[in-house]
Amino acid sequence: MITIIAAAAENNALGKDNDLVWHLPDDFKRFKRLTSGHYIIMGRKTFESFPKLLPNRTHVIITRKKDYRPEGTIVVNSLDEALRVSKLDEQPFIIGGGEIYKIGMEATDRIELTRVHGEFEADTYFPEIDEDNWKLIKEEFHEKDDKHDHSFTYLTYERK
Repeated sequence: MITIIAAAAENNALGKDNDLVWHLPDDFKRFKRLTSGHYIIMGRKTFESFPKLLPNRTHVIITRKKDYRPEGTIVVNSLDEALRVSKLDEQPFIIGGGEIYKIGMEATDRIELTRVHGEFEADTYFPEIDEDNWKLIKEEFHEKDDKHDHSFTYLTYERK
């Protein structure tokens, strides 16, 4: 089962200048819990936004750069190749960015989306979820609080 995992605002904003435009500690914890022990597939810019390798995950980076080889990662040139090298994992996760989400939508079986309530200025956006192809199977709302400047909802979709 291939899963996309993302946090996107109501206007589908993902980030700006290769960074998130919000800070949601509970969402980071959920991301860690869901992706630990799995392959995580991402574009080069998403990988470069991390301060270091994420522990207990196999990093698969999609890039057109032929000589790009960060230590401790698997580098590929296409989503098909990324999915092929991730076959040992029963649930690899596509973790971004915007272009990788867009090309990954067709190959994906599940979407784990954190919908951040609000609209944000961004330069990267999550693709529209076509309700004809996806069924919402789980929804969990979280109110803003002293650790979270925005309310958000965890949404789980499965392909119809």
